[in-house]
Amino acid sequence: MRRKHGERSCGDCRVTMSNVSGASRGSSSGRSGGRVFGVPRICHCGLSNDNHTFKWVDEAHLDEIEALKMKNASLAAKLETVTMERKEFERIVFENVQMKLEKEIFERVEEALVESSSTMKKMMVVVVVLCMVMVGFSKLFG
Repeated sequence: MRRKHGERSCGDCRVTMSNVSGASRGSSSGRSGGRVFGVPRICHCGLSNDNHTFKWVDEAHLDEIEALKMKNASLAAKLETVTMERKEFERIVFENVQMKLEKEIFERVEEALVESSSTMKKMMVVVVVLCMVMVGFSKLFG
């Protein structure tokens, strides 16, 4: 008799085991619609000796490992997506902070320039007045 992938035969009965482990933990098993998830504890026929039920333990573990590999690959892909999204978010935040800082620096430089320009004008007026006073004194005493 040819078995389908995931089917195990004990000789007296046939059990279809899932190659995707649902909520199985360790060596627990549960049946749902003729399918055994994880490592079976007892066969459908009721026998539970080592030669009967537990001859599938290695295959069941391999099935669970394959299911975990698939789940791990899926989680790795999701992690990659989340990491890329986080990097994009950080880039946007960095650009916004950089723009705010540049704007603040520009405003401060502009304020300093206006203040220095005003101070420069006052100094020029003082220098011109002093030059006129010196010229006046030189003509008066000279």
